[in-house]
Amino acid sequence: MPARRAAPWLLSSPALLLYALFLVTPLVLVLLISFYNFEFYGGIQDSFTAKNYIAIFTDGYYYEIYARTFGVSLLVTVACVILGTAEAYVLSRMRNPWKGLFLMVVLGPLLVSVVVRTLGWALLFGSTGLISKSLLALGLTAKPVSLMYTNLGVGIALTHVLVPFLVISVWASLQRINPATEAAALSLGAHPFTVMRRVILPQAMPGVLSGSIMVFALSVSAFATPAIIGGRRLKTVATAAYDEFLNTLDWPLGSALAAVLLVVTVVALIAANRLIERRYGAVFNT
Repeated sequence: MPARRAAPWLLSSPALLLYALFLVTPLVLVLLISFYNFEFYGGIQDSFTAKNYIAIFTDGYYYEIYARTFGVSLLVTVACVILGTAEAYVLSRMRNPWKGLFLMVVLGPLLVSVVVRTLGWALLFGSTGLISKSLLALGLTAKPVSLMYTNLGVGIALTHVLVPFLVISVWASLQRINPATEAAALSLGAHPFTVMRRVILPQAMPGVLSGSIMVFALSVSAFATPAIIGGRRLKTVATAAYDEFLNTLDWPLGSALAAVLLVVTVVALIAANRLIERRYGAVFNT
């Protein structure tokens, strides 16, 4: 019996070792560095202090950075839910070969580097870009419009980058729905909108919620898109930590910024996951 109980741990030990080596160990080192003291002319000092966390929780500048990061991530998540759910529903109604073709169209951007896609949005968002020129040509604005270095620009670019993840999640849930349930509701006189609201959405909701968690986690920790579209004037936690590490060389403060972001994100995701399991656990287990 003891050998049988130990077998799963022995079989999973290589994966657990790699997990501890390449994920847990770096996170522990970042957490330790965040408690070191930093002097501008002396560098990292061999003394422990909590001043980095005190600075984060007492300075309004960092409150603004965290508020911008989580605010934009929430807006991106909502936008991805609206667009991704609609796209997944349309895909689920298509027949072959159109379903496979349009699925590749939706997932195609994942084959292109995030940096390349974001640079493409930067060309569109500039004051001389296609969006600005189109608005001027239509007479909707009297002067060039630039979405660079704005929360809206960052949100649009992140939505384009992350919406395929939500489409995959919702589409997988829709594939598990029995078409007979929708046909039965229609045959009993239900309005198509009622069928969508009372039959389709409740069964697709686990995919929507799990996809939302994925999108939020990826957007709150995104670096390339906020760095290119937001620039140095519109910092998020990821870009602020990057500046502390590589520009000011204040590794302890950068580590503290990353640690706070990680803790807050993990707590939010665990709470959301508990809520999903409590409300839709039966759907997940079917």
